Amino acid sequence: MIELDPRSASPIARFGGQPIAIAAAALVIVVLGVSSIALWRAYTGSAPETDRAVAARQLQARAAQASEQLVEKTKGLEATQQESIDQLQVVQDQLLTVRRLLAAQQADTRKLSEQVGTLTEAIDGLRQSFASAQASEPAAAPAPRNRSAKAKPRASRSVNRSRAKARG
Repeated sequence: MIELDPRSASPIARFGGQPIAIAAAALVIVVLGVSSIALWRAYTGSAPETDRAVAARQLQARAAQASEQLVEKTKGLEATQQESIDQLQVVQDQLLTVRRLLAAQQADTRKLSEQVGTLTEAIDGLRQSFASAQASEPAAAPAPRNRSAKAKPRASRSVNRSRAKARG
């Protein structure tokens, strides 16, 4: 059997003898990565950490402003609701007053209807009695008039004047 050289068995084994070179290469890659990130931040003028902090502060400010607006709107809604409740109470009071007045008017109307009915019955009774009275009386001739009502007082005045002249 042929023995293999331990160095040719694996690629890691080949580098195993040079750990300093591997560490140096890794260090160079890390330094290049950090410097490229630093250059990129310097070139763009922004850092993600500060951007995140600014964004978080802006979100907090917006949230505080939104909560203040909600509080103001809630107070406005409460005031509007209270005004609506007050107006509804006034309308309910007016409705109750109108109902009472309507009930009183209906009672007055019933009372007047009953009175009109009673008067109608009384008028019908009077008509019937007048009709029966006219039917029972024979047709009488009209009485002749002696003198008119105006002529009588004048005649008595002239008589009184002639008496007064005779006395005087």
